[in-house]
Amino acid sequence: MEIIKEGKIKMLIDLSHIIQDGMPGFPGDTETVLLQSKYIHKDYYNNHQITINMHAGTHIDGPMHLINCNLYLNEFPLETFVGEGCLLDVSEETTIHYKEEYEQSIKQEQIVILYTGHSKYYGQSNYFTDYPVLTEEFAELLVRKQVKMIGLDTPSPDKYPFDVHKCLFQNNILIIENLTNVEQLRHVKSFEIIALPLHIRADSSPARVIARVK
Repeated sequence: MEIIKEGKIKMLIDLSHIIQDGMPGFPGDTETVLLQSKYIHKDYYNNHQITINMHAGTHIDGPMHLINCNLYLNEFPLETFVGEGCLLDVSEETTIHYKEEYEQSIKQEQIVILYTGHSKYYGQSNYFTDYPVLTEEFAELLVRKQVKMIGLDTPSPDKYPFDVHKCLFQNNILIIENLTNVEQLRHVKSFEIIALPLHIRADSSPARVIARVK
């Protein structure tokens, strides 16, 4: 999608999976149910209703998800969810380690997006079992850089006991999971991330995540 503003063409890239009935969910979570509840030919209007857990599809994890925290996701300042993006191409790695070059690549208070290529398995069983993970050293880099959020085209930055999650959460760094279309950012020089959760009193929330290419 392209938008024209002040004589310049700017591109918006949707990084979100569509929310639909029965969409893939993390093993053990309840299934998403999206049904049409009213029909215009008999009810004179259309309506839909949804049952969804906060970690289905593209979503943002807040600290309350895994640490003892009383801050709901909707209580974070709005500016947390919008910011300059930084893409790291880690598509050849099964474990994402700290690299000294990232000290220069990542700027303070950016939103860091990782391209692993794993989203191609979305909808397959191995998507939730065989995904790349971050090291704690990499997570500590994100903490030092005071990034706003880390976004991944995977279901999680780590596995049980979720030490990377906890490290980030203890420093109020949010996590965007289950991104898609991230490959479209590989050759983009500059972009902004807009990742808005629902205004919902919950630990986490589904989100529409877009990249605005500058």
